[in-house]
Amino acid sequence: MDSSPVNWEALEALIIDFAKSENLIEDSSPPSSPSLSSSPSLSSSSYLSRLIIRQIRSSLEAGDVDAAIDLFRAHAPFVLEDHRLLFRLQKQKFIELLREGTTEDRGPAIDYLRTFLAPCALNAYPEAYEEFKHVLLAFIYDKDDQTSPVANEWAKKRRYEIAGLMSSVLRAHLHAYNPIFSMTLRYLISIHKGFCFRQGILSPISDLIERLLLLERDPPAIPQDSLYEAQPFDEVDIQALAHAVELTRQGAIDSLRFAKGDLFQAFQNEICRMRLDAAMLDELVREYCIYRGIVESGVQTLSEPLKGNPSESGCYSTQDGSLDVDYSSSKWSNSETSDTTDMSSMRGTNVELRYASDPANNLEDCSTSGSHQSENLRLPRNRSHGAGERSKRKRWRGRYDELDHISDIHFNRCSKQEVSTAMQVASATISKAQQGVENINGEEKYEIVLGMKELASRGMAAEVVEEINALDPNFFAQNPVLLFQLKQVEFLKLVGLGDHSGALKVACSHLGPLAASDPNLLKPLKETLLSLLRPSEDALVTGLPLHALATSLQVAFGKRLGIEEPQLVRIMRATLYTHTEWFKLQMCKDRFESLLRIDSLKENNTPVLTSLVSSKSNTESCNLGSSQVTISSTTRVSDDGGSPNQASSRDVICDENAILKVMEFLALPRADAIHLLAQYNGNAETVIQQIFA
Repeated sequence: MDSSPVNWEALEALIIDFAKSENLIEDSSPPSSPSLSSSPSLSSSSYLSRLIIRQIRSSLEAGDVDAAIDLFRAHAPFVLEDHRLLFRLQKQKFIELLREGTTEDRGPAIDYLRTFLAPCALNAYPEAYEEFKHVLLAFIYDKDDQTSPVANEWAKKRRYEIAGLMSSVLRAHLHAYNPIFSMTLRYLISIHKGFCFRQGILSPISDLIERLLLLERDPPAIPQDSLYEAQPFDEVDIQALAHAVELTRQGAIDSLRFAKGDLFQAFQNEICRMRLDAAMLDELVREYCIYRGIVESGVQTLSEPLKGNPSESGCYSTQDGSLDVDYSSSKWSNSETSDTTDMSSMRGTNVELRYASDPANNLEDCSTSGSHQSENLRLPRNRSHGAGERSKRKRWRGRYDELDHISDIHFNRCSKQEVSTAMQVASATISKAQQGVENINGEEKYEIVLGMKELASRGMAAEVVEEINALDPNFFAQNPVLLFQLKQVEFLKLVGLGDHSGALKVACSHLGPLAASDPNLLKPLKETLLSLLRPSEDALVTGLPLHALATSLQVAFGKRLGIEEPQLVRIMRATLYTHTEWFKLQMCKDRFESLLRIDSLKENNTPVLTSLVSSKSNTESCNLGSSQVTISSTTRVSDDGGSPNQASSRDVICDENAILKVMEFLALPRADAIHLLAQYNGNAETVIQQIFA
């Protein structure tokens, strides 16, 4: 599977916003910038509300219904005023009283039944009284009887269901949605998994996403009774929501009813029902922040032995030689008798940079760096160019201080976490190709790479080239494009200073020979030379993508030293690619990509400086409005091979209403509906008649 380039600046903005919104880093600046908080529902001011929801969820998952009701009474009294929700809480409280008591001591449960549950059952909802009579069977069937008619009522899984339902309701009413990055990740992974399944291909990041995105979803929030009489919604919105978050048509309608017809609010409600492993996500974010120099590192040196026994800490070796965490090991096994995670044990754990023994195996290997040349690296001497940046780094604080007083129940996870995450330090054994730099420890390598990145981001290209050549004379021989880009910056900087002779010297000594050896660099060279005709103050404009160049340099030189890219970048590359391919199949534009900043993550951010003058093609964009038409080539076949054979290669214009009609009547994905319409000249009635004939 191919991968897509990632706009690191856009990704970094989302990740920093996430870390601030979740109070994961110590920082005095506002948790969310205006550009990332375009609506109140997306603002980080919802942090306290999310914390309250986590408290309520934890209480319910632990079976402490009284504690949850106290929190509802203090922070969300509307829940207790809704008899439908109150009845569910009281029914669970009745079961917990039976679970705590003995067969001889049923007094508290009977009193609660008479005083609270029975009266509420009369007014909750039409089916409530039947449910009330059914739950009475718990008096005569034991909680360990898996064949009893009330086995589901006794199951601890019911705790998680009611906790998820209350979380869904509270998120919507309190506008306590997850930060944008968290929602974006849920959405992209969901599309990635669906795309791989439909195409019958193996995901290259399956090991990560299977652990990160849980199979369980919170139950949907319940629309108010009055909303069942709501006016019909636009079919465009219904189908867009249904296919974006994998709902039935009726499920999408119910979600829109709950959101009072607001498509984007309904989408947020549904995307937040997906469950991420919060601890794993936090560590993925932390690894990224350490790699980029946003937070303090705590990097373990290569000479230090790994703490703990991998066989005891749930670790295993991956193909690239790194250590990974086995979330399915005995240390993470789940049982109904022990399903707690000691979150406090994760305090003080360090995320270390991962060192690859074979970077060529990585999906995201976007550089031409030759890691096998590492033995020629020279030792750095008294390098202090990164000292200033180190002082600016934030401290990672985690989300545990606020949660110390909360039950440590974690949904379908349990036992103590012996290691921090799948991003823990890689194997302490360096490959034979890297034996020449074994006396440069991990901390030094890490600081060297960040120092190079900082110099490049400031436009100090000559200094970067000098430093890298001193460390590794062979690096630019393996990465000529990077050298060309750095010399472009040096050239333009000299032009901006009015030193035309110095600029031409750089062009003759470096840019010309590099372009001669690579024809693809000839056009950028010509465009670079045009800067000589411009006024000197306009030569080095502020819009040059120096940060993108710095990122490319960091990735390539980091791999040269055996430092892998963050695994979040690996996830983003693969999921952004499948997002693009999926909507090519759907032949439409994603309605929600702007809301989730997916469009900015895909923006061309190439460090080739002259590429800024090129315009971006929008040939694939289209709208999901009622006036939309879709041009479908009849030479294309559906993904599952179920479409009829195409008769010709001419294009058929499909009206959006016809597409929606076929999708609705035949319950088909958009792409399949378009392919069917293409066989019958875009006539929806003919398609439906042929299918039911």
